[in-house]
Amino acid sequence: MEKLTSNDSSLGLLDLKDRDVTFSPATIENELIKFCREARGKENRLCYYIGATDDAATKIINEVSKPLAHHIPVEKICEKLKKKDSQICELKYDKQIDLSTVDLKKLRVKELKKILDDWGETCKGCAEKSDYIRKINELMPKYAPKAASARTDL
Repeated sequence: MEKLTSNDSSLGLLDLKDRDVTFSPATIENELIKFCREARGKENRLCYYIGATDDAATKIINEVSKPLAHHIPVEKICEKLKKKDSQICELKYDKQIDLSTVDLKKLRVKELKKILDDWGETCKGCAEKSDYIRKINELMPKYAPKAASARTDL
């Protein structure tokens, strides 16, 4: 959690400040649940661990929402949550790939698949690395327009 939420925007909390939403535990809990409906990847895993998803086995979301409402630092919240579930604090983001400068040919197929997965896309019928690169280049204007316009190899 430490790595995932050290930037409050990862759970949409900066958005709450922008919308002048009151920082009450109930409001934060509702916003977390709303965010978690659409969350994928590591965010979804965090949501599952704190009980903000429908399929979660435990419900410790209030252990997150109450301290957040009182503006307790994420690191402190994580220390308390470690006692209940150590997996929460072990979550880490994967290294982000800068699509505007990276040479797609030098990436592994696993990394290319991850780019597509992050976009919610798949590459049906892709057998070669070049197929994945072609699909990414095709979809880049839709999902990463700034990176697509900055690339010179297109």
